[in-house]
Amino acid sequence: MKYLQINKNSNILEIILNRPDKRNALNSDFVAELRQAFETADLDEQIRVIILKGMGKAFSAGADLAYLQQLQNNTYDENLQDSTHLMELFKTMYFHKKIIIAQVEGHALAGGCGLATVCDFIFSVPEALFGYTEVKIGFIPAIVMFFLLRKTNENIARQLLLTGKLISAEEAYKIGLVYHISSAEHIGKEVMVFAEKLAEETSGEAIALTKKMIAEIQSMESMEALKYAASQNAVARATHDCKKGIGAFLNKEVLKWN
Repeated sequence: MKYLQINKNSNILEIILNRPDKRNALNSDFVAELRQAFETADLDEQIRVIILKGMGKAFSAGADLAYLQQLQNNTYDENLQDSTHLMELFKTMYFHKKIIIAQVEGHALAGGCGLATVCDFIFSVPEALFGYTEVKIGFIPAIVMFFLLRKTNENIARQLLLTGKLISAEEAYKIGLVYHISSAEHIGKEVMVFAEKLAEETSGEAIALTKKMIAEIQSMESMEALKYAASQNAVARATHDCKKGIGAFLNKEVLKWN
């Protein structure tokens, strides 16, 4: 791959943004590679957890501005196609069956902050800055808005999206965007320990069903959501993992899922 480095260690996959000379800025080909990597991982039954991180000083600076400038000559339909391309990447990540952890060791800005936002967990170094800075260059944080509103709330989303301000990792932690802050020296180890713990202690089938429900249930009306929850409860009871887990619990067996 041109823009990514992929490392697989047993049931944990690392996807590394590998365009450090451009601060891992995104263009169409970069987005396509990312989507392909996540779709391939979704089909790999061995993979339980995915770690997304960036090579170099930045996690990702967002869209490649030179690429955006080229797009200004496009027709509306051409721009819609390109925008849908990014939307499909974020959708693939958000609805992914595996847990995705963003390991942020440098600034995550604009679309790069969006990339981190759609992950299930964000680990960050204290020095990293986060920001949806699109409005400062006359652009809009359109696609990530959907995910940020779900991860935080409208008040926080308004403050971040309308001002385009940068916030520290500590501030991002306080609003629930960042899950954990680690030093640059220890973040790699702490992310890996967390990933291994998730792979060992949680059921892959249960994680996939739970993530699906989190994504879908929020847009439903109360009774529809409750009926959906009951149906998924019934589905879960019939899964191999549920039968295995309950059997191990009743037999007082130590259960490891990896």
